[in-house]
Amino acid sequence: MKHVALIITLSISTLCHVIGQEQISLFNGKNLEGWVNHGTEKWYVENGELICESGPDEAYGYLSTVENYKNFELTLEFKQEADGNSGVFLRSTFEDTKVTGWQVEVAPPTKHTGGIYESYGRGWLIKPDPNKDHILKMGAWNSMKIVANGPKITTYLNGVEMVQLEDGKIGNGEGAIALQIHDGGGIKVRWRNIKLKPME
Repeated sequence: MKHVALIITLSISTLCHVIGQEQISLFNGKNLEGWVNHGTEKWYVENGELICESGPDEAYGYLSTVENYKNFELTLEFKQEADGNSGVFLRSTFEDTKVTGWQVEVAPPTKHTGGIYESYGRGWLIKPDPNKDHILKMGAWNSMKIVANGPKITTYLNGVEMVQLEDGKIGNGEGAIALQIHDGGGIKVRWRNIKLKPME
């Protein structure tokens, strides 16, 4: 009887813990509160959307969360205008516009959206199967989900799993979530519904 009571108690405790992990809205739809701008490229809010756009320097730019996040499920939507070369960084740190971390690619067709790239390090760690390239809807709204749990990272685009990677270096990473604008100029990407659910 004591064993049954213990099992019930543990089950309720586990359930409460899972329910307690509430989803966080990282973007309030009004301003850039909770974010840090790295670089000279443009980040602004328009009609409830977060927009990144190339500035006169046509350089790399990043917008990172003030808070650090380790294990989480991140969901967001993006719409690429013009070039559309961008990305979502996780567990990342910054020195001006030099980033240490890992990028889930957001790019035009055939440029590996959903793949994982290590900046200033090993480069491409994994690219999606080319047969999945059609899943990206260029010029329309796309949904992306990133699940980061220890060394395991899984990415989804429009409900389809793109890649899954297990990597010890990523597992040891600590840092912020960030959005990127690529160098070269002519880039504009819209973002909305940026939400995060922490995981133990």
